[in-house]
Amino acid sequence: MIVSLTIVRYRKLLIPFALLAMAIHRLPLWLQKECKFWKLMGSGHNGTFDLQPDWQQWALLAVWESREDFEDFYSSSFIAGWWRLFGAEKWTILCEPLQSHGKWDGIDPFAAAPVTDYEGMVAVLTRATIRLSKLRGFWGNVDSVADMMTSAKGYITSFGVGEAPVYRQATFSIWESLEDVKAFAYHSREHAEVIKKTREENWYSEELFARFKPIASFGTIKGKDPLNGLI
Repeated sequence: MIVSLTIVRYRKLLIPFALLAMAIHRLPLWLQKECKFWKLMGSGHNGTFDLQPDWQQWALLAVWESREDFEDFYSSSFIAGWWRLFGAEKWTILCEPLQSHGKWDGIDPFAAAPVTDYEGMVAVLTRATIRLSKLRGFWGNVDSVADMMTSAKGYITSFGVGEAPVYRQATFSIWESLEDVKAFAYHSREHAEVIKKTREENWYSEELFARFKPIASFGTIKGKDPLNGLI
């Protein structure tokens, strides 16, 4: 199983075609038999949960049977041709699942035998459907957590993406090691308090947390390679 995340950035003049792609690209993805799961998503201006959408930047997360299936899609699919036609800037990271807990639209798309002895760079996906009655509590706490994450030891980069504004949100972050992820998640008093609130106040109607082993990355976004050759 291979998981791909492609961040796509359009020029401002072509934003209408970026919006159109969110509708048109669903059919070819649905017909792509080798793609076992996919999500077309918008993007925030910041690298985490964000109320302000970046209308130029979008994302495609997908699960493939093999790397060859992804490469066929990336080189010859209708969607890849669309990106080339409109001169979109693209950056892609390919990963293998390490651990996954929770559901995304009722399923675990990254289900696999947990890998417990991995050492090295790790990518983390955190996504949730926020209860409408809990939006105030969620958005009232997310900024402080985002500021802590970007300054945490071992943090490399992150992307805030989502299927819908405000209440269906996700963060994909990349870290130097699993130990750094755990230190931020569990040893930071402020972050631990936010995690406690999510449980006590029942913020989410659905959530998923997954870890991945990055195996390749290519392309640029805003003129830069987010991993700068680290893989």
